[in-house]
Amino acid sequence: MIASCGISLTVNGEHVEALVPPRLNLADFLREHLHLTGTHVGCEHGVCGACTIRLNGDIVRGCLILAVQASGAVVETIEGLSDSGEIADLQVAFRERNALQCGYCTPGMLVTAQDLLRQCPAPDRERIREHLSGNYCRCTGYEAIVDAVEVTARARLEPAR
Repeated sequence: MIASCGISLTVNGEHVEALVPPRLNLADFLREHLHLTGTHVGCEHGVCGACTIRLNGDIVRGCLILAVQASGAVVETIEGLSDSGEIADLQVAFRERNALQCGYCTPGMLVTAQDLLRQCPAPDRERIREHLSGNYCRCTGYEAIVDAVEVTARARLEPAR
C-alpha cells in the first residue's frame, strides 16, 4: 500500500491542504480533488497544452508536475484567471472571433496567450504563433486564435478613454 503525502499550496488565491497519492499529477489533483475541471487533460505527455496552468507565475503543463511537487506553490488555473477578470478581454476576443470552436484547448490556450501578453504587450503575429505553438487546436486552424490575441494586445495598448 502506498502512503499518501500531505501537500499545502495556494490555488486561485485559496489555501489548500490535502493528502494525495505520491504519483498523482497536478492536473488530476486540480480536476479530481478540487473540481477545477477547466484544466483539461489531453495527451498526458505535456505535448498538447490542454492542461496549461500557472505555477508560481510561470506557465507549466499540469500533467507533467506531481501534486507533491507543487506543495508550497501558488497555482492559478483558468478558473482563477477568469474569476479575477484578468483575461476577460481575451475571452471576449476569442468569442467574437470564433477562436474557441469545440472549447477543449481553449482554457490552456487562454492561459498561454495571457502569459505572452504579460511578457510582451505588443507581439506580432509570428511571436503569437510561436508562443502558442505548444498548445494544439484541432478545430480552428489557429488564424482566429492569433487574431483574438492580436486584437486584445492592441486594445490593451490603447489609452483609456
